[in-house]
Amino acid sequence: MPDNESQTDSPQTDSANTGPATSEPLAFQAEVSRLLDIVANALYSNRDIFLRELISNGADACDRLRYLALTQPELLSGAAELAVELRPNAAAKQLEIVDSGVGMTRDELIENLGTIAHSGSAKFLSQLGDKKTEVDLIGQFGVGFYSAFMVADKVEVFSRRAGEQHGWRWESDGRSGFTVEETTEAPARGTRILLHLKEDAGDYAEPLRLRHIVKTYSDHISVPVKLSPGEGEDGSEPETLNSAGALWARPKSEVTEEQYQQFYHDVAHAFDQPWQTLHFKAEGMIEYSGLLFIPGTRPLDLFDPSRRGGVKLYVKRVFITDDCTEVVPTWLRFLRGVVDSEDLPLNVSRELLQNNPVLAKIRQGLTKRVLSDLEKKAEKEPEAYVTFWENFGPVLKEGLYEDSGHDDTLLKLARFKSTAPDLGDAGWTTLADYLTRMPEEQEAIYILAGDDLEQLVRSPQLEGFRAKGIEVLLLTDPIDEFWTVRVGTYRDKPFRSVTRAGGELDKVGEAESAEDADEKEDGGLETLLAMLRVSLQGKVKDVRASKRLTDSPVCLVADEGDIDLHLARLLKQHQRLDDTPTRILELNPKHPLVAALSETAKTAAAGAGENIEEVGLLLLDQARILEGEPPLDPAAFSRRLAGLVAKGLN
Repeated sequence: MPDNESQTDSPQTDSANTGPATSEPLAFQAEVSRLLDIVANALYSNRDIFLRELISNGADACDRLRYLALTQPELLSGAAELAVELRPNAAAKQLEIVDSGVGMTRDELIENLGTIAHSGSAKFLSQLGDKKTEVDLIGQFGVGFYSAFMVADKVEVFSRRAGEQHGWRWESDGRSGFTVEETTEAPARGTRILLHLKEDAGDYAEPLRLRHIVKTYSDHISVPVKLSPGEGEDGSEPETLNSAGALWARPKSEVTEEQYQQFYHDVAHAFDQPWQTLHFKAEGMIEYSGLLFIPGTRPLDLFDPSRRGGVKLYVKRVFITDDCTEVVPTWLRFLRGVVDSEDLPLNVSRELLQNNPVLAKIRQGLTKRVLSDLEKKAEKEPEAYVTFWENFGPVLKEGLYEDSGHDDTLLKLARFKSTAPDLGDAGWTTLADYLTRMPEEQEAIYILAGDDLEQLVRSPQLEGFRAKGIEVLLLTDPIDEFWTVRVGTYRDKPFRSVTRAGGELDKVGEAESAEDADEKEDGGLETLLAMLRVSLQGKVKDVRASKRLTDSPVCLVADEGDIDLHLARLLKQHQRLDDTPTRILELNPKHPLVAALSETAKTAAAGAGENIEEVGLLLLDQARILEGEPPLDPAAFSRRLAGLVAKGLN
């Protein structure tokens, strides 16, 4: 039975019609064997889930066949209606789950049931040729099928691909491997799964138990879920157990919270509770309905490089694709759920999706609806909103870089860590609140970007800003380096990195004291700076006195117009930058070490130049370490440090 995440809808091939006439033993891949044990013992806490997973897979197989039949109507001829049927046999301790969907070939049985997370996309694309724009039905095969081993010690799968002559039988005990052989016992079309129930799972062959599970977990399935009469029961016609209606098509007043949660578990393949539910129907020039969820926890694949979405697109309840950025932008990829359109053509292809004005309007409407709902949540339940932001804020900020049409709303929704002392337990602030705390003469919103919040808090770059009571936003997401440059300003205040803004400190706070002015005229400091410029030539862009440092002796800063320190490091890590630009080395004139060096330079004692050069190199390496960079020459740094300590001890 094809999984509802990635059954490969391969067209008929010659290789699918050939195969051994006898049972062929094949081995599981090692990762699948480990996964089976995890599924059976840890992944699912409720054994009833196995039936939900297998029914969902069967319903998905029916949806896929319905889609293929739009262009190949002969695939639906000569077989039963699209449905999933349960056939219990309590006496034999067996349960069959039968669907009349698309079915599988021998190769698909091996690939889909013997390899976890397999995708046949590349092979399918090569077979389709010019029609490859219609492959959006294909996704990744999930773990739902393997939940059968929670209740069964042996599983047999009989399947016949729609339009194929040959049927195939797959069998496994979930431990030693699996076998595949040709069979005449496969259904005329679709898949039949036969579970040989474990000793403690015999109640899953009881009709009463099956009715309860289907009503609880699968009432929303869009195809009928039927129950054949069990052994000893009266009646010859299967009983339909579910309402066979799309949950998103029902009025909100008719849907319970439990049904919402169960639908979320089904559509998202998740185990948490949704943080927010959005159930809506848009009417007017275009009509579409949707049932979307914001997860309560961060999905494991949220930062996968493919940036796949989790919203399924239906057209008049026909499944089209589950990976469509034309419906929901990639920066809202944490959303899970369904969007169903009444206006898109049923034979919609990828090329048409990318240029369809109806889909563009749906995307615009969905994005505004989601952001509006988040605004309301942030205003009415700020503490709950912080939970959302901590999970999905880094993704939402991608919209500030990729989609300029929502800057105002996204900047309003954004939350930031800050150096402000009184931000409550959560420690987050908004940009609007930041502006209210700014000194009147402050001209910019100051930011500091890095990889780790604790490291940023201790950065020497902040010392002068703290001394003058200037708040700095601390940014730890890689996207922060990019959106702040693209957006540029907030309410006419530019975003400015503190690694380039030290000179502006004179404009904020108290005026420079006479004592500080005298220090500027100290010839020793100027002599020291001149000597270090010579000795560190080529290693730094300049050496100058710092206005930002109050406690640390040195720091590295970027010159105006140069790439910010953290951004340069990111680009170099991803091989987008060959050489890191040379930086400016700033010295703190008030630090005892710098003051002593200034006196040494002033007296011009014998050997002073050599000693100052050695100490200058040590100070440069210290500044590099503070910025997360290695010393220029680790061996030389170790030698110089040991020599300096030895001199001090002597």
